[in-house]
Amino acid sequence: MNEQRLTDLSYLEEIAGGEATVMKEFIELFLEQITEFKNEMQFQLQNQQWGELGKTAHKAKSSVMTFGLNELGQHLKQLQIKTTQLTEVESYPADVEEFIRVINVAEQELKKELEK
Repeated sequence: MNEQRLTDLSYLEEIAGGEATVMKEFIELFLEQITEFKNEMQFQLQNQQWGELGKTAHKAKSSVMTFGLNELGQHLKQLQIKTTQLTEVESYPADVEEFIRVINVAEQELKKELEK
């Protein structure tokens, strides 16, 4: 039974040189960042800080791509572009909601990975 995973750690393995301890440190750091990203994005959305929301989306994009979340990375890139151009403002709540939904699943996968 091969469960479908959102995360792909092959790039992380490559940059960590296959070192389990280094990978563990990267995962732990990312798990901390996830909480920050979620809190920042929700705050920025509530306070209509579109420029800041775009910056957070940009920071999050780099991190999620490292963990193979390429589709989410593209989604964040679109959000970043929209906030820069102030277009489709009505879609920002759904964009942030989607980020949180996907990142929560990824977070669970990575926590399981740390238990291995």
